[in-house]
Amino acid sequence: MAILKPFKGLRPPANIVKELASRPYDVLNSEEAREEAKGNQFSLLHIIKPEIDLPASLDIHSQQVYDKARENFLEFQKQGWLLPDGEELLYIYAQTMNGKTQYGIVGCAGVNDYLDGIIKKHELTRKDKEEDRMKHVRITNANMEPVFFTYPAVPELDKIVSDFVQAHSPEYDFVAGDGVGHRFWVIYDQAINKTIVALFHNKVPFTYVADGHHRTAAAALVGNEKKMNNPDHNGSEEYNYFLAVHFPDNQLSIIDYNRVVKDLNGLSIDDFLKKLESAFTIERKGAEIYKPDSLHNFGLYLEGTWYSLTAREGTFNDADPIGVLDVTILSRLILEPILGITDLRTSTRIDFVGGIRGLGELKKRVDCGEMKVAFALFPVSMKQLIDIADSGNIMPPKTTWFEPKLRSGLVVHKLD
Repeated sequence: MAILKPFKGLRPPANIVKELASRPYDVLNSEEAREEAKGNQFSLLHIIKPEIDLPASLDIHSQQVYDKARENFLEFQKQGWLLPDGEELLYIYAQTMNGKTQYGIVGCAGVNDYLDGIIKKHELTRKDKEEDRMKHVRITNANMEPVFFTYPAVPELDKIVSDFVQAHSPEYDFVAGDGVGHRFWVIYDQAINKTIVALFHNKVPFTYVADGHHRTAAAALVGNEKKMNNPDHNGSEEYNYFLAVHFPDNQLSIIDYNRVVKDLNGLSIDDFLKKLESAFTIERKGAEIYKPDSLHNFGLYLEGTWYSLTAREGTFNDADPIGVLDVTILSRLILEPILGITDLRTSTRIDFVGGIRGLGELKKRVDCGEMKVAFALFPVSMKQLIDIADSGNIMPPKTTWFEPKLRSGLVVHKLD
């Protein structure tokens, strides 16, 4: 069964939380982070993207950058911008976007749960990205940013969270620049904390990484390193746990993750469409944006025209957790045999566009001539994600996109 552990969080004073809380380190590059944190001494980006305080010419993976992360983290604590809670607690984090709110329980997950497969993943990680975050965790001795987990909803937990947020005012309540609302409660009542921990242990057999596979791997691997390097290890050390926000699966939704391709692999438009006919029913939709309305239905944008593509019966296997995915169907029936794109991780002819940008972004990138063709996909479901993780399979690259993203800096977990 999955571990959920209270911890002594480091948190910002309420009067600076909106300025301190930042987007995650991996959703913006160094230049964007530099611009976003300009004139804001409180921004957590000074710790999670510390290169913004160093010359732009510096290699962002140099030791100087990691040293700056530690220096800034210590300064934030010295200045009182991150203050410790006096006891081990759980927290509740609510996000509101487009009128929909999701409530997560903030607590520590177990390093051993990750190593033993109790925490399940659905994406491969890259060693270079793992090592970058491992160095950051090692040098700060903290999980500066939470990972985004989900679990099969438990009605008793949902009720505890609902009753608590209705009865208490949040410690933090702000709307970020992107329009997403963030509220954060501290559960000071230890009886409630104990009840949540016990329910979680008894009712949640597995948790699932929704977003943050590299942060999860890095946190768990550093925790395990510390265990192996400590001759007096007894299992109670704080490094055995890492920071996560746990959302029930019935409150989350995955949005579409679309593809744009630079060329037609030497084919004319007529020849390309002709090749699609063997595997798809094609309907010409015209100039108005077409959004896929069901599984195995795709939007295609080419030369100013939208098309509906529906995969024909017999071209996919709904009994196969990977084969049923539209990203798999697209690759197997179009990208590989027709467009000659065999490796999504390395091909320079394809790019990926998160659905948060809207299908207008696909049209824009084709119309400007940067790309030749765009494919709009129907979103993956939470059930598909869990089925794949449960089966031990891995999703193809760039399959899931979760919004809203967690804000970093609402609470930090120290490893000592």
